[in-house]
Amino acid sequence: MNRFVASGIAIAIVMTLCSMTAHADVVTDWNQTTLEVLKAGNMVGNPSSRAMAMVNVAMSDAINSVQGRYTRYVFAAPAAPNASAEAAAVSAARQILLQLVPAQRTKIDEAYADSLSRIPDGSAKNDGITLGEQVAAVVQSDRATDATNAPDTYRPITSPGVWVPTQPPLFPQYAQAKPWGMKSADQFRPGPPPSLTTAVYARDYNETKELGGTKSSKRTQQQTDAVRFWTQTNFGFSWNDAARQLSAAKKLSLAENGRLFALLTMGIANSFITDWDAKFHYNFWRPVTAIRNGDRDGNDATERDAGWTPLNATPMHPEYPSQAAIQCGAALAVLESVFGTGSVAVVTATDTVDARLQRQFTTVAQMGEEQTLVRIWGGIHFRNTLEVSEQMGRKLSEHLIRNYLTPAR
Repeated sequence: MNRFVASGIAIAIVMTLCSMTAHADVVTDWNQTTLEVLKAGNMVGNPSSRAMAMVNVAMSDAINSVQGRYTRYVFAAPAAPNASAEAAAVSAARQILLQLVPAQRTKIDEAYADSLSRIPDGSAKNDGITLGEQVAAVVQSDRATDATNAPDTYRPITSPGVWVPTQPPLFPQYAQAKPWGMKSADQFRPGPPPSLTTAVYARDYNETKELGGTKSSKRTQQQTDAVRFWTQTNFGFSWNDAARQLSAAKKLSLAENGRLFALLTMGIANSFITDWDAKFHYNFWRPVTAIRNGDRDGNDATERDAGWTPLNATPMHPEYPSQAAIQCGAALAVLESVFGTGSVAVVTATDTVDARLQRQFTTVAQMGEEQTLVRIWGGIHFRNTLEVSEQMGRKLSEHLIRNYLTPAR
């Protein structure tokens, strides 16, 4: 170890748009369309990860109900080898999105009409559309009772007369949600964070204190720029963007793309569920609380800073583990299982608000490293948390890769 050492951002040639377009298919098209629909519907974070998994799993199951290249996740009806796999995938994606983001029907149906116009008319197309609707219904039924829409009953831990933050945490019900392809949300729950009196805790406390504060003199301008770039929206969609770029470079087939994006989005969805389980189990304090109370942690190596504030706004949920790092680990495990650990193509992350803002990486591991380190540079996480979380994310996806969407022939 250490995967999380600071490194410069590699500057390389951006993969050309025409190359990406030339090798696009309905899976990558609708992966992008889904991100655009969710953005238009203001769906981010936990619900966005659920929606992405539902759409991409539905497309994979629809394609493999025709082609039979990989096992299906949930759809078990007889194969339909004479149907159009493309039409089935498009139809399945549309049906899921119409249910999840009905206010975006116009945008969804415009994309649907465009996709269908590229598929030859005939019985295969018609059968594919029907098949896709059937697959979508099964995926929707499978997730209907996943507890992600359960009432918010979070109860702040306090004692009478003691103030606690009054803004509720984000989506606490995800701590009890049904994960994808796992027995329970706590299946890969890590051990507890370090004791406050340990040297590891002091090391991490002082690193975040020095690098992550609004007035830090140790953080470089490049690090500050990285923190500013990796907003929640940019962070949440970047792994799908990277996967589309790598897929275009390697020219994956339709079924290969179906499997890739289903595994990727299931892994990311699980990163939210398993993280929320562990976060609310351990309820570990954030750096802003820890550093302002450094004189009360029993550790002589942690000096209090009563006015310390983080560069990033502190998220409204506990510190340990880190969703950012779990998501990175989960995504890297999937992408590296398909593309290897070397440089397949330059990966470009583009700001979702201003497309002129981009960051480039020669490997997805570099992107994951930066996305993780900004949590220290932004003052909202500790290093040990990030290290434990990245390995946790890898375990989540490795479990999916071993057990789901495996080669059928």
